[in-house]
Amino acid sequence: MDESFEILNYLPIRFKNRNEQEYIEFLWDSFESNYKSEKYQFSFIAYHMLFMSFVYFNVWQIKKIHAADYDKITLGFNDCFSNASSPFTFSQEQERRIFTLFKFFGLGNDKIGQYKKIVDLRNEVAHSNGNIYFKAQDTVDNKITEILRFSEEIQQHTKSAIQDCFERFLVKKKNEEERSYIDIQEQINEELVHEHYLSQKDLEFCLEYDITKLSEQPNYAEIEKIFEELKNEYSQEETAAT
Repeated sequence: MDESFEILNYLPIRFKNRNEQEYIEFLWDSFESNYKSEKYQFSFIAYHMLFMSFVYFNVWQIKKIHAADYDKITLGFNDCFSNASSPFTFSQEQERRIFTLFKFFGLGNDKIGQYKKIVDLRNEVAHSNGNIYFKAQDTVDNKITEILRFSEEIQQHTKSAIQDCFERFLVKKKNEEERSYIDIQEQINEELVHEHYLSQKDLEFCLEYDITKLSEQPNYAEIEKIFEELKNEYSQEETAAT
């Protein structure tokens, strides 16, 4: 059970609206309550829905960070991709199929095939077929471990995109008079974290970014200031030290 909390580090730390946050909280509560009451089959379904939410947030990041590539790789998919107003819009597409978009990140067919198999298992579990697949705690624990491994594999392949996003943000927002918000922290929260549904794992990629690569940029001192604000607010090392 302790390991299961790790999925939350892959999910956004801030949401654009309260409904989205309530939905994720509902899924977590459903997982936790069913797990504690030993209804492991239902806890697996809720945990898998958290995983699929993570998947949708990653597709949304492709849309926001690499819009032209997004338009190309979603050709032939459900219209929800061209009209998406939220990451959850992608739920209109078949879950197995959506994983093929992760070829954009460099994930191969072998990995994508594994992700599809756990969707197949969830589908099997969710049907009224007379079977209880998860009778013992270790059966669902094994699937939690597997889902977390899948999440980390996908996450590691997004590093370049997340750092591209962060670099673009730093360069674009280095001029104080051109910012949408006076307060730097508010600027970070609204136009970086909210806009791209960044998770703690994503922010760790941002904090690993070497800002000295931008040292030739005009107003580099402001870039340093933005980075320090991000570090002060979201670095887990900083939080642990205080």
